Amino acid sequence: MVDSVLALVVASLGLSVVGIGAPYGLPRAVWLALIVAMCLPIAIRRKHPVGTFIAVIAVGGLEVLLLPRPVGSDLAVLVVLYTLAAYRPRQVALPGLVVCLIGSAIAIARWAPGHAISDLWTFGEVLAVFWGPAAVAWLLGDMTRWRRSYYRELEERAARLERERDAQAQIAAAAERARIARELHDVVAHNVSVMVVQADGASYALDSSPDKARDALAAISATGRQALAEMRSLLGVLRSASDASAGAAAELEPQPGIEQLAGLLEQARLTGLPVSFTVEGVPRHLPQGTALTAYRVVQESLTNARKHGGAGVTATVTLRFCEDEMAIIVSDDGTAGKKADDLGHGLIGMRERVELFGGTVTAGPRPGGGFQVFATLPVRPVRSPSGTAGRVSERSGDPERSGGYGGLAPGRAGSAA
Repeated sequence: MVDSVLALVVASLGLSVVGIGAPYGLPRAVWLALIVAMCLPIAIRRKHPVGTFIAVIAVGGLEVLLLPRPVGSDLAVLVVLYTLAAYRPRQVALPGLVVCLIGSAIAIARWAPGHAISDLWTFGEVLAVFWGPAAVAWLLGDMTRWRRSYYRELEERAARLERERDAQAQIAAAAERARIARELHDVVAHNVSVMVVQADGASYALDSSPDKARDALAAISATGRQALAEMRSLLGVLRSASDASAGAAAELEPQPGIEQLAGLLEQARLTGLPVSFTVEGVPRHLPQGTALTAYRVVQESLTNARKHGGAGVTATVTLRFCEDEMAIIVSDDGTAGKKADDLGHGLIGMRERVELFGGTVTAGPRPGGGFQVFATLPVRPVRSPSGTAGRVSERSGDPERSGGYGGLAPGRAGSAA
């Protein structure tokens, strides 16, 4: 609609010279046809810039041949030249400018008096008058195209950054959900499996051995309280800062580590899973994240042994400290023969935890029967005062070195309850 109004304005400039008679000796119908043909394409100039330019230039060429001088409707040439430069690439718009300049020179040669053409200076002045508006229209169109392209690039960049931000937020949310899922699985699955085993034992011993049933119920109660405490600790970690500022911060217990393995192994023995524990090498202090990962690996491995190992299964837990890594070996002699892919989400979460700290996990049936989990975690090498790495023993028997692991001495197998 806007371009149609512009076409009417340009047409009115041409119609203003139409008098009662036939202008320039041409029939009125021919004159009106030239004006309409010159101005009508302006209405669709933005949808079809090249076609509009060609149509207007063709009609302009007819006017140069038929009319003795220019008229107001020739302003359409500048409009379509601007449109061509504004909506088409420069390699398309530049030939349009050349066509207009050549057409201006031909029009001057056709319309100017003979003495003006013979005078080169006068011809140059007239040519500059015709070329100036064409060059200005082309430059304005080219600047408009460049500015529009620049704004479009800014919009695309902003949209791309927004998409990348949303993608990063989704990745972060997925990672956080996976972390929460791992924590919930580690806290809930282990304790619930212990409670199920104790409840089954209590139901069998209820009539024949009330004391054993009472002990099993006490173990169920203690395990449930421990699960609630760990869940409360986990929820406290996940609590938002706004809740904390509002006075809703809970008492947070430290995350379990290798120091809590004694309690974990004792809990496993109470459920009827004999577990032996061995420490090889030189124990050392581990970062909190590494210690928590090692604890969760042992916890999940014992849970799988209890759930899938079958009746009479026994397990062995070995911590092997090397110079720059720690190996965690949990094996059992069960008869289930489960594949690593059949152990549910526990092994997946275990692998994600270990890989997060740069370690590796392999799990699968042992050649002689049973199942084994072998995990490695990188640790800082121990340096002696002389600057050399501390010696790593094949199997250390010094009880003092394991004081930080719940009082379990290296090389000693825990007794089965």
